[in-house]
Amino acid sequence: MITDTPEVWDVVDTKERFEGYVIRVVTDTVKMPRDEVADRDYVVHPGAVAVLALDDQDRVLMIRQYRHPTRHLMWELPAGIRDVAGEPLVATAARELAEEAGYRAETWYTLIDLRSSPGMSDERVRVFLARDLTEIPEEDNSFVHRHEEIDMPVEWVPLADAVENALMGMIHSSPAVAGILAAYAASVEGFALLRPADAPEA
Repeated sequence: MITDTPEVWDVVDTKERFEGYVIRVVTDTVKMPRDEVADRDYVVHPGAVAVLALDDQDRVLMIRQYRHPTRHLMWELPAGIRDVAGEPLVATAARELAEEAGYRAETWYTLIDLRSSPGMSDERVRVFLARDLTEIPEEDNSFVHRHEEIDMPVEWVPLADAVENALMGMIHSSPAVAGILAAYAASVEGFALLRPADAPEA
């Protein structure tokens, strides 16, 4: 069966290289096959969630945000860090959808799970599919946008167009690309094969 499986190789030493607001960078000295050891640098990340919100016209809600490391304004899905201890992932996703885009969803599914860059980070991203959407009245949304979230436009993009934009290299955010393609693939079966919103992570 083609499935990722947990496995832990022995770590004989760990060095902390950097600790920032969100991430840490460490070097593990890992015992390799044939009794060799090798250093592996990686980013320790709390993980994230993203939301592919799909309306009854099969349009994807997308936001545009400045991403400083890439020096780009990038079209993305509403998303956020897993920064509330013990909060169910779907609750984190619902909070991000409300705060970043001003929408609520009645129906939630697990769309796809990602390891964003497994050679350099332990970050996990769960992308949810959100349906049955309603807009939150402006007076009911108390979230204050700051920094990159100021002037963050919301656009509704037909799912088929979003797929084309991803394949043509116009959308680069990995949760957005993966979520768009997964939603398109899942739509063939009427989304019947998707896991529940509270499905366990591997």
